[in-house]
Amino acid sequence: MNVKKTIIAVLVILAAGAAGWAAYKNLPRAGGGETPSGNGIAGGDVADLRTRQISLYYYNPENDKDGSGNVMCSAAGLVAVLRQIPITQTPIRDAVNLLMEGKLSDGEVAAGITTEFPLAGVELMGANLKEGILTLEFADSQNKTGGGACRTGILRGQIEATVKQFDGVNEVRFIPEELFQP
Repeated sequence: MNVKKTIIAVLVILAAGAAGWAAYKNLPRAGGGETPSGNGIAGGDVADLRTRQISLYYYNPENDKDGSGNVMCSAAGLVAVLRQIPITQTPIRDAVNLLMEGKLSDGEVAAGITTEFPLAGVELMGANLKEGILTLEFADSQNKTGGGACRTGILRGQIEATVKQFDGVNEVRFIPEELFQP
């Protein structure tokens, strides 16, 4: 009878140890940084269930007026909104795709924050970061990225501000070059 109790006790201890080890392996590491993938572009698999906070840049025209009250259509109107994204090997792509969903909270809308995203037919096809230059390739099957200078400048500015928060991104280029043209 004592042998049975001893075996059960050993099994319980082993199970508790295995559960503890599994929990330890899933703890966030010091620094909470990215997976060791390099530039955050290639790949795309979710590393684990951890998340990181990023900023998406939307627009508030009230922050972008001159002394006469005219909207200037400048970067002064860009407003960072905080979001959580899973830690993956593609945080830049994840951030741009989330920005393009255009989902604003009721509180953000009430604060005057706007966006023209999502744009039907606009899709991020690729991202390549090389020597500080991030090249973003989009498909725009319905020509939704065009329009007036104010609109296209804000759309472009939203994407540029969002991706420049990532280490190593110094300049942003778009393919095709006709995107975001008035």
